[in-house]
Amino acid sequence: MRARWIAALAACLLLASCAVTGHRALSKGEAARREVRAVETAFAKTMADRDLQAFGTFLADETVFFSGPKPLHGKQAVIAFWSRFYAQPTAPFAWRPEEVEVLEGGTLALSSGPVFDPQGKLIARFTSIWRQESPGVWKIVFDKGSEVAP
Repeated sequence: MRARWIAALAACLLLASCAVTGHRALSKGEAARREVRAVETAFAKTMADRDLQAFGTFLADETVFFSGPKPLHGKQAVIAFWSRFYAQPTAPFAWRPEEVEVLEGGTLALSSGPVFDPQGKLIARFTSIWRQESPGVWKIVFDKGSEVAP
């Protein structure tokens, strides 16, 4: 009798544990938001690390960047234009994600946040659209910055 009671108690504890763990587990959307935030942060680190080659790994082949006087179409065009930002030993700017949202389907995301000059002054805001190309692999399909008013 005592063995049955212990088995029943163990089963109840297991069910309660599963319920609590399930409640604490990240929702699919929250997990995707954290994943995109981490990817955006790693993308920004390429600037700090002065690593243009790593920068290119975050770009979709057909990416569009609004970086110059006209939109840049394609990974190679973006890398060619952005190479100027990686040419000097010191990064000309830095950025970090503040907002990240992911579509319910989990394959498209938006990240946005501040851009700072080398002294830490806010100079712009960026918005990037990320597409999940395979599980855990996100690539930028659109990117646009906007200067902040003085």
